[in-house]
Amino acid sequence: MVPPLAADIDGTLTRPDKSIDPRVFDAIRAWDAPVVIATGKSFPYPVGLCEFLGVPLNVIAENGGAVYIEEAGEVVYNGDPEGAEAVAADYLEAGYDLGWGAVDMVNRWRETELAVSRERPLEPLERIAADHEMDVVDTGYAYHVKSPEVDKGEGLKTAARLLDCAPEEFVAVGDSENDAEVFGVAGTAYAVANADDHALSAADVVTEGAFADGFLEALESIRTEW
Repeated sequence: MVPPLAADIDGTLTRPDKSIDPRVFDAIRAWDAPVVIATGKSFPYPVGLCEFLGVPLNVIAENGGAVYIEEAGEVVYNGDPEGAEAVAADYLEAGYDLGWGAVDMVNRWRETELAVSRERPLEPLERIAADHEMDVVDTGYAYHVKSPEVDKGEGLKTAARLLDCAPEEFVAVGDSENDAEVFGVAGTAYAVANADDHALSAADVVTEGAFADGFLEALESIRTEW
């Protein structure tokens, strides 16, 4: 027996070049308990990953803003899309762009929050977000503007409820500030070696390996302990 697993994507299932490491595919497929893919990416990305892996569509997307558990047959939205849209409008009016080019594939399918390139000014974004009572989280891949009541940890609580289990039954693996929120809710937390300071300080265990190497190391450690 192994516990339910909550796994981040970027920096955790990937290689340093941001591509998915194919070694994680069979490892996830072989996990004999529910696996929830928890990411800051927009809803279609984790859904597509699960589809191509051939595993149940159990996802936490947009930093907890959208949650879907296949067997429950329900999408739960926790975010504040109107607030995110207002921040985007004011940021653009202030003379900044979101940083994704003419065709914004990062936000195209995003339903509950806003993602801004880390190459764009942070201070005005934080100021504008605060004016709309929104938070800005730096995942290491983008600045995410979201409701302060919503994070990946709240997403895990929603996913656990839909799976009819407790969030502390989960083991979580991740690498960034938004994963630290999951670590505070899951029973056991593993940070891969490339994790940021927030995740490292919140983790119960830090792997020797980085990126997907660390993820696979974490799974082996969990199997040994369970």
